[in-house]
Amino acid sequence: MNPVINPFSPGAGAPPPELVGRENILEEAKILLGRIRLRRSVQGCMLTGLRGVGKTVLLSEVKRMAYAESVIPIAVEATADKPIGALLAAPLKKALFELDRMEGAKEKVKKGIVALKNFIGTIKIDIGDIGIGIEPQHGFADSGDLEYDLGELFACVAEAAAEKQRGVVLLIDEIQYLPEKELGALIMAMHRMQQDLLPLAAVGAGLPFLPGLAGNAKSYAERLFRFPDVGALSEEESAQAIRKPMETAGVHIEDDAAHSVYEATRGYPYFLQEWGYQLWNHVQREPITIQDVEAVRNKVQERLDGSFFRVRIERLTKSEKDFLFAMAQVETSEIKISDVARIMNNPVASLSPRRSSLIKKGMVYSPSHGEIAFTVPMFGNYLNRIK
Repeated sequence: MNPVINPFSPGAGAPPPELVGRENILEEAKILLGRIRLRRSVQGCMLTGLRGVGKTVLLSEVKRMAYAESVIPIAVEATADKPIGALLAAPLKKALFELDRMEGAKEKVKKGIVALKNFIGTIKIDIGDIGIGIEPQHGFADSGDLEYDLGELFACVAEAAAEKQRGVVLLIDEIQYLPEKELGALIMAMHRMQQDLLPLAAVGAGLPFLPGLAGNAKSYAERLFRFPDVGALSEEESAQAIRKPMETAGVHIEDDAAHSVYEATRGYPYFLQEWGYQLWNHVQREPITIQDVEAVRNKVQERLDGSFFRVRIERLTKSEKDFLFAMAQVETSEIKISDVARIMNNPVASLSPRRSSLIKKGMVYSPSHGEIAFTVPMFGNYLNRIK
């Protein structure tokens, strides 16, 4: 098939040609956005799941939906080396300037700009000129206490949006990288938004241990947010994700071929996109058969090893890699820390620093006490292939 018109898109956060199996999440997001604008009480949403399940894609879809609901989206990606204030300052500036260009009263917008000027002054960052001609006012988001100032800043931004009959939604990807204090400040700020019925809410995305992080940061987090799990697709959904883009282009894939792709991917969306991409480029005629699936299997594996798996292990220390290789040798699906310690011939207690480091780097998580799991689907298979 012509690779130029290949409908599949195996890239980080790239939208698939057919977004299936996420209808409930998107419907809840639509309700959330509508309630934000109407200043109704609303729980925020924190999407959780393994790498490659499409959390970033869903955030992008919520961003698109926000514009249709007259809600201003502020989309950011958290990193381990960027404080939340620096992360949000420039996007908040853009949002306030967008509000300032709209018709109508502007006093609340000016107050929001003052609050942002004060806030960036306390965190000492430079995002260029802001609020030229607006007189400085003390007392708005300038105490130096992040938990207080962030809530004060969000309140001013939310009031500015309400002045223009708009709402604001914060879209924060990789939220597990926020330090506990900053995550706590964000949760506390969202608590104030809910208490005061202000039109600003948060939708985030993170790894499976995010609910635990949020609970540790603020005990009431579970009442402020929902934590829907974004998992693998069912076999029926996987077949639709592969079949529908092909059929739209007039290409048929046989049932046993679609089943074989599901078995190879276990329904994980990123893997489905890679398989669809390679099948499309390989076949010269239709229908696509199980023989075509077998013909591209090695190519798919090479692509996944080079672009999806390898980049995640290259930034680890040798001792961290040794820990992961030991995990991959455990023959049961539930990996216990004691099994890893036995394989490494180390006391369980001695592995705690490496385990903690790998959790912070987003490589593993603890599904239950005494257990450890990869955050990347099929990562153990990859490690066993390359050892």
